[in-house]
Amino acid sequence: MASSQVETVSTNVDKAKLGLAVALVLASLVGFYLLGKQGPVAQWAVLIAGLVAAVIVFMSSELGKQFVAFGRDSWREVKKVVWPARKEAVQMTAYVFVFVVVMALFLWLTDKTLEWVFYDLILGWKR
Repeated sequence: MASSQVETVSTNVDKAKLGLAVALVLASLVGFYLLGKQGPVAQWAVLIAGLVAAVIVFMSSELGKQFVAFGRDSWREVKKVVWPARKEAVQMTAYVFVFVVVMALFLWLTDKTLEWVFYDLILGWKR
C-alpha cells in the first residue's frame, strides 16, 4: 500500500505571514537605498535587520516549517549516499574524458568524410 501525503491548506494567517515577509524584504531594500546619505553602516544595518526579520516571519509560517522539514529530509538523504573513493572518482573522470575525446574524433572524421564525399566527389567543388 502506498503511503499518502497529507497536504495542509494554507490559512489566511499563513498568507499574511508570507505577505509580511515579502513586505519586510522590500522595505529593507528600500531602506538600504534611501539611507545612502547616512553611510554604509546604516544601510547595511537596515538591510540585514529587515532580511533577518523576514526570515523569522517566513520560518514561523507553515510554508517555512515545511521548508525546514524538507531541508532536514534532504540532509538525511545526502548522508545515506555512498560516495565513491578517490581512486574510483578519478577513474570514472578519466573514462569520461577519454570517451569525449574519442567521440570528438569520430564526429570530426565523419564530418570531414561527408564534406569530402559531398563537395569533392558529388558536386565537384574543388578547393
